[in-house]
Amino acid sequence: MPLALWALTLSAFAIGTTEFVIVGLIPTIAASLGVSVPSAGLLVSLYALGVAVGAPVLTALTGRVPRKQLLLGLMLLFTVGNLVAWMAPGFGALMAARVLTGLAHGVFFSIGSTIATSLVPKERAASAIALMFTGLTVALVTGVPLGTFIGQHFGWQATFLAVSLLGVAAMIGSWILVPSNIAGSTPASLPAQLAVLKKPRLLLVYAMTTLGYGGSFVAFTYLAPILQEVSGFAAASVSLVMLVYGVSVAAGNIWGGRLADRKGPLAALQIVFALLAVVLLVLTFTAPHKWLVLATVLAWGAVAFGNVPGLQVYVVQRAERDAPQAVDVASGLNIAAFNVGIALGAWGGGLIVARLGLMATPPIGALIVAGAFGLTTLARRLDRRDGVPAKARAGRVLASH
Repeated sequence: MPLALWALTLSAFAIGTTEFVIVGLIPTIAASLGVSVPSAGLLVSLYALGVAVGAPVLTALTGRVPRKQLLLGLMLLFTVGNLVAWMAPGFGALMAARVLTGLAHGVFFSIGSTIATSLVPKERAASAIALMFTGLTVALVTGVPLGTFIGQHFGWQATFLAVSLLGVAAMIGSWILVPSNIAGSTPASLPAQLAVLKKPRLLLVYAMTTLGYGGSFVAFTYLAPILQEVSGFAAASVSLVMLVYGVSVAAGNIWGGRLADRKGPLAALQIVFALLAVVLLVLTFTAPHKWLVLATVLAWGAVAFGNVPGLQVYVVQRAERDAPQAVDVASGLNIAAFNVGIALGAWGGGLIVARLGLMATPPIGALIVAGAFGLTTLARRLDRRDGVPAKARAGRVLASH
């Protein structure tokens, strides 16, 4: 693989770290800035909202910008956003910084696949995309626990400074290694993107995605406070638990992909959503016990992101039937739906914590995921009625996030 791909992978690693590291730092930030834990949880929602808005809107607006210039501009925006977070004098400035970095995230992954595939022969395109998105997986396994450790020992500001340095390294790598003559694909206009939202069956997929991710993030956003206040872990131990979670997520992604290949996306999604709802419900009872909660978090990681392959495969399958002229747009909007789910889940989780307490988040999250299971079951019945093969293969699948 060309060296330019490794620059993209480093960028993905930096972006993945800044997206999820906030979960491990919520109690630290809340205590430092004198805000409530639910208010600190808004930092997750605002970032995801920036991604959801940035991906379709800014991608359409920057369609004529040369790809390398756009890539460097995005990493500059990402770095500036993290520097603003590092120097944030108060909670308002920190929220603004999270929105900025979220905007960069959304556009980066919209154009990242195009850039990655342009660097290699056509027969290696899938491997190139997979390598770039490995940065996200590695971020969950190493970047998030390391960033949590730094934040808890040197202050949360130090975490954002470290991530901004990663952004500078990625920007320099892209400037040196990424060629300037990358051809950009013509992005869909905003009206064309909105036209996809008129397709009922695609809206059903987006609802599945939003509920499936949102239900998990109702509880995941507040995992660190649960571990500290309910399970009795020291703040310094949270980073180790996040490491366990990240390793499990990496395995769960692979398992989810193989399950979707073997059983078809909808059957796989039914299994993943059912398991995820059960794990969240079990967390309600295991949270007060250290070893049991560790086992639950391990199981949670295995299924929390296992729905990504099935959801992305299925949205492309549906788009090839319902909107064949806008398959990439439909897939991109599903990525926006993931982040809408994260935003709503973190926001709703904050309301639940404020009114019902921390331990109300797992069972309510389980109920929301059960809603995703119900919608998946409905989609499967509609496909059977229409004679759609369960294991029909999609022509193109874009990675999530």
